[in-house]
Amino acid sequence: MKNETKATLYASVAVLSWSTVATAFKITLMHFTHFEMLLVASSTALLIFSLLITVRKDWKAIAVLPARQWALFAFLGLLNPVAYYLVLFKAYTLLPAQVAQPINYAWPIILLVLLALFAHQPIPSRKYIGMFFSLGGVALISMGSGNISNAGISTSGLLLATLSALLWASYWMINNRLKEKADNLTVLFVGFLSGTLFLAVSCFWTDVHLDSLPGILSSIYVGAFEISIPFICFGIAMRKTSNPALINQLCYLSPFLSLFFVATVLHEKIVTSTYVGLILIVSGIVFNQCIEAKKTRR
Repeated sequence: MKNETKATLYASVAVLSWSTVATAFKITLMHFTHFEMLLVASSTALLIFSLLITVRKDWKAIAVLPARQWALFAFLGLLNPVAYYLVLFKAYTLLPAQVAQPINYAWPIILLVLLALFAHQPIPSRKYIGMFFSLGGVALISMGSGNISNAGISTSGLLLATLSALLWASYWMINNRLKEKADNLTVLFVGFLSGTLFLAVSCFWTDVHLDSLPGILSSIYVGAFEISIPFICFGIAMRKTSNPALINQLCYLSPFLSLFFVATVLHEKIVTSTYVGLILIVSGIVFNQCIEAKKTRR
């Protein structure tokens, strides 16, 4: 099998996995709190990362990791999985899946602003067009979401969904600057080890009841198919492909496929503003990536 075919297959696994997780979040939250859900999901992801390190025989690389880098990656674990997923899962407890998922997906636009503020990377004037479309999509979904239920939409949920996008953009920016210090799998393992230990210790001050088998199984699914396996598969796809732009663009199928699962499994009636808003968000991101690709070719 050619490398490009393998890359496409790995990317497809990642995209399909990410397409199901919004639905999985809502199902899990029927049985567990957002904290209980993350505790099981993070432990599952840590186990999967550990198994992969064992298969790759990479434990020596972790053993010789300098103490300063251990501390740095461990601190990063407080951002992801702890802060990011606690905020994201809480947003899903307050919002319909069709609202929480697209707003969280706008993180690349927030990343542009963060890079301009902290990495001194000015935003090209044409990228403001893409930002306008994406932010317009977020606004449309937020305002149109009132049509989903007669009870109205949670303002706190909208703020948390936006905060989750900010946290993920922050994590991506920091992690990208550290990528030369260690292998990505090493960073993930140390971060999730730190995050899982933090969550475990927090159980002493948090009322935790892991007594629901459906909750445990669905949390394990989240840990496998949101937090760990798709990131591993996507990383492999990017290493094998000679056309990373195509692999990146495949990811934009994920939020649209997600709406299919949300409608089919959760029986949420997808309102028109969600479709239009998501198209605007994705269009803005793709527009800016095309500008970046042209800049790189030059």
